[in-house]
Amino acid sequence: MPLPQEPSYTSDDYWNLPDGQRAELIDGKLYFMAPPNFLHQKLVMELAGTIREYIKSHKGTCEVLPAPFAVNLDAKDNNWLEPDISVICDKSRLDDHGCNGAPDWILEIVSPSSRKHDYSTKNALYTEAGVREYWIVDPAKERITVYYYEEDVAPELYTFDMPVPCRIFPELKITVRNLLA
Repeated sequence: MPLPQEPSYTSDDYWNLPDGQRAELIDGKLYFMAPPNFLHQKLVMELAGTIREYIKSHKGTCEVLPAPFAVNLDAKDNNWLEPDISVICDKSRLDDHGCNGAPDWILEIVSPSSRKHDYSTKNALYTEAGVREYWIVDPAKERITVYYYEEDVAPELYTFDMPVPCRIFPELKITVRNLLA
């Protein structure tokens, strides 16, 4: 007797979710997302604002887009994610549905329900897709894990009290604790 199979979802299923229902489509599976808490949203707002102001003050053209914002990591259309913050420098990747291809920089704020996906599943997807830089901001541990995929080096760890350098914008350093003051 064959074992029952889990349903496989497509981008059509993803785009036809009821209004207000947030989920990510990863390898044909839908992962529903709980509403974020106050600290999560404050970090998204402050980080996105800091990055946006840096880009504007340096006359850059990259877009800084917070969730909910869809990112299609592959041409096969089977991975639609909603990173907490996406920085996209190649505007040809943007359309009405979101970003088609890898953003240059992704920041994820860890929630209790997203821990495994942020550190493992999404990390693997982002490196394979060509994301240049990936930050995992972990409020529970007051730690930032930074992956510089272009350099093929081990991740670097920072506390909320340390300035974290951004490699795609070499002059930008962010101290998370200062954003929460």
